[in-house]
Amino acid sequence: MAESSRITAQEKVRADARRNRERLLDAARAVFAERGIDAPMAAVARRAGVGVATLYRHFPTRDALVRGAFAQQMETCARALTEALAAPDPWQGFQQLVETVCTLQREERGFPAAFVTAFPDGTSENAQYRRRAERDFATLVRRAQASGALRADFHPSDLAVALLAHCGLVAALPDDDAASRRLVAYLLQSFRAGTASTPLPPPSAVSLRSLPMAPGVPQGRQPRRG
Repeated sequence: MAESSRITAQEKVRADARRNRERLLDAARAVFAERGIDAPMAAVARRAGVGVATLYRHFPTRDALVRGAFAQQMETCARALTEALAAPDPWQGFQQLVETVCTLQREERGFPAAFVTAFPDGTSENAQYRRRAERDFATLVRRAQASGALRADFHPSDLAVALLAHCGLVAALPDDDAASRRLVAYLLQSFRAGTASTPLPPPSAVSLRSLPMAPGVPQGRQPRRG
């Protein structure tokens, strides 16, 4: 009987821990959307209705909280890139990838900053993942250009510029899905081969890792610990 009571108590503790974790992740997404991912950790704890110590037990660093909050979105991006590379039509894969990332920007306002800052420079597994994603996107661009569908002067950095433009629109008009979709359609049309009448200026040096894509995330800033 005593053993059964101990098991029941342990299960209750685990269930409470799971609920607290989910409340913290929900609170983090809400706070990051409102205040940027540099918002105080204490603000996330307050929104979740738990103590700061509970937050740090589940997420010892800000990076861990950001990755946890947007893990599903990161997985969606990774899957979209894999599917784009596997698409028989490279242009269709390219288009679906852009639309998927822009949809995530629209649906989760804290995600654009997380997309940039959750993967800091270095030799970590996260940095390796980012380098692989950049390499795979460059491969997709070459395939789409070789098929004759993507304009020959498109540069991978142009995607970073496009995402920054779309992020600004979403921040200014968070409830206007029609404006977002129209901008994405315009961008994709401009990327198609045959749309250029004059050569473009040289590509920007901007990259996904350097974009200041949300308030409170200055360009090049690394995620703050704790």
